[in-house]
Amino acid sequence: MKEGLHTGADGLERCWWQQGLPEYAHYHDTEWGYPVSDDRKLFEKICLEGFQSGLSWITVLRKRDHFRAAFQGFDPEQVVNFKEERVVELLQNPGIIRHRGKIESTIHNARKALDLMNEKGSLAAYFWSFEPPAHERPSRVTYPTVSTLAQTPTSVALSKDLKKRGWKFVGPVTMYAFMQAMGLVNDHLEGCHCRVKVLSAREQFVLPC
Repeated sequence: MKEGLHTGADGLERCWWQQGLPEYAHYHDTEWGYPVSDDRKLFEKICLEGFQSGLSWITVLRKRDHFRAAFQGFDPEQVVNFKEERVVELLQNPGIIRHRGKIESTIHNARKALDLMNEKGSLAAYFWSFEPPAHERPSRVTYPTVSTLAQTPTSVALSKDLKKRGWKFVGPVTMYAFMQAMGLVNDHLEGCHCRVKVLSAREQFVLPC
């Protein structure tokens, strides 16, 4: 087996981080790294990456349906209208991560997302303007234990710009995880059965403008 790869029960080699867990394997095979241009999906992912901060992605992934129900499908036009009583309600919802700061930041970021959509035309147009050059590599990647500390000059730049615009829970490590998930970078390892599929999807992807 090549470094960083895990051979599943189906005989397919996948990136190490999915650990052979069914939920992770499905997410890895069908979502992670495939380019996304849908604004609601982009807003959902950037919010969920914020909720993940300090936790594992599997924790968030297993609660994702509950998050979608609690946050109106992550429609920023709906979320921006959440008031304090809704925050209190969410803090009592066992289906999500009950962290006041992260809940309030999601509501706050909904307003910032709408501002950005008005300015740039779409979240997709904004985020894809930060697609990094192909040769840019993360500052830290280790197998098979830690990759959550990875960041790049582009993720740092994206983080700084979002913070300047008032967004919260958008640090450079969080933004690199977002970029990996949404297809701005293809970090499926050489030998992973998804790498070529993701490369093909990016070749066919039309950049939003």
